[in-house]
Amino acid sequence: MDDSNANRKTPDNSAPGATSGLPAGLAAGLIVALLTVLGIGARWHLHGDFNVVHGLFSLFFSLNLLICYWEASLFFRRDYIETRTEYWRERRRETGRVPAAEFLTGRIPLTRVFSPTVWADVWATYAMYDGCYADRKTFGFTADIGNGFVTPLPTLFLYVAFTAGLVPAVVAGIVGAMLFRQWAYVTSLYWVSFFVARRQHLITRGELSLFIIFPNSIWVGFGVWGMYVSTRLILDGNYGVLGY
Repeated sequence: MDDSNANRKTPDNSAPGATSGLPAGLAAGLIVALLTVLGIGARWHLHGDFNVVHGLFSLFFSLNLLICYWEASLFFRRDYIETRTEYWRERRRETGRVPAAEFLTGRIPLTRVFSPTVWADVWATYAMYDGCYADRKTFGFTADIGNGFVTPLPTLFLYVAFTAGLVPAVVAGIVGAMLFRQWAYVTSLYWVSFFVARRQHLITRGELSLFIIFPNSIWVGFGVWGMYVSTRLILDGNYGVLGY
């Protein structure tokens, strides 16, 4: 089947008899978990200890790297996402099922775990709650593809710096201060654009909390906390705030 076929009903290519693969949500969770464990394991190997602060930042950096891949998919599959958004909207009317839940529980064949077309459905289902991801003229669309292309390299840099301390703490702090500020600021602007556009009136309070407030709070929260940690790295001149 053509990977860009907009008539594909679920992320597991659910033709009769198709039973192999992983649920999409589980696949995403395993990717984040693996990247997180690599950072924690590397610290243990290099320094022989575990630090909660470092572990949480390893988790956040790993999550952001996965999201960056999804955001690149948002750009490269933007036409497909617009088509799939209409598909999921119609499917919700017909079945009453929650598109995001249906996508996350649908199975992905192992050969397609890294397919950008598969993960484009993240945005097509999310567009049920914020239509800007099916509209390339909006701030939300632009902000997310910007994160997808701009932040992977500095995220990897901080991931390694926080884990191994291979660069001076001041350098890691300067990069961190810029990057964490960007996350907190741009995510906050996304919230502003969402509420100014009065999109909250198009969804339920539960959907607002689960799909808009909660996930974006992660980037705002870690952005603010990361600015504090980065400032300590600069002022202290060492990695003491991370337990080194």
